[in-house]
Amino acid sequence: MIAKRLEKGDTIGLVSPAGPENPEKIKESIKIFESLGFKIKKGKHIYDKLGYLAGTDNDRAEDLMNMFLDKDIDMILCVRGGYGSMRILPLIDFDIIKKNPKIFAGFSDITTLLNCIVQKCQLTTFHSPMCNSNFYDEPTIKSFLDTLMLGYKPFIIKNPKRIATIGIDKTHAIGQLVGGNLSLICSTLGTPFEIDTNDKILFIEEVGEQPYKIDRMLTQLLLSEKLQKCAGIILGQFTNCRLPHYERSLTLQEVIEDRILSLGIPVLTNIQSGHSYPKLTLPIGARVKINCKKRVIEVLEAVVE
Repeated sequence: MIAKRLEKGDTIGLVSPAGPENPEKIKESIKIFESLGFKIKKGKHIYDKLGYLAGTDNDRAEDLMNMFLDKDIDMILCVRGGYGSMRILPLIDFDIIKKNPKIFAGFSDITTLLNCIVQKCQLTTFHSPMCNSNFYDEPTIKSFLDTLMLGYKPFIIKNPKRIATIGIDKTHAIGQLVGGNLSLICSTLGTPFEIDTNDKILFIEEVGEQPYKIDRMLTQLLLSEKLQKCAGIILGQFTNCRLPHYERSLTLQEVIEDRILSLGIPVLTNIQSGHSYPKLTLPIGARVKINCKKRVIEVLEAVVE
């Protein structure tokens, strides 16, 4: 199932399912979207703050549900990540989402929502920049708008020319795209909301984690047989996941070689999506092909209609 494509004049609903954001930053982002020709409707609780949460669990879940129910809303964009999306999973009525399909977009802590909506509603979602992202970055905004406005036919996702992509295996793999932030993927294992990777293309990105923590999380996925069952893997940005020296540590590359590349399945690395820029938009739930020879992601179907 896919949502209606985004068009100029449409209304974007803003929600904060996770952590709080500086109100001035939200207002600045609203001006950017309005200058692009979109209307904005703010969730009732997007300015709330409860410690590291953007308000209570009930209020954050209510905002999300209200956006899906609101007939005037064409797209739902998360304000920021941080932490908190997992806490509202039991409060979400996935039947409402299934009956009111809309573009839903975000990344980082929003990973759990992106994948749960795909698995429980069969609705394509979008690993994309959020309200607090830098939409002045040209490749970032182009990928975002092209995907949501022009993604009604197959298309190709690739890095800007100046940034290399590495293909491992030189073959290809086809499957439904799932994944997002590594920490969040691991956090749902053993719960009713854990990710399904069987014959899927798994996308992984991370920020601010030392190599041994990346090793631990990838090992957890291996022990859960999540990596072995993938058709292929896409590695995004691993921002600030390195150390000043490695006297007592494996490097990030060594961890990836040992935990992922050793599986012998097609892998694309250094795709520019994650916690840095440019930030490419990826359609979670769409059928894609990772072409390691051409070093691109081929989206094989429409992601909006």
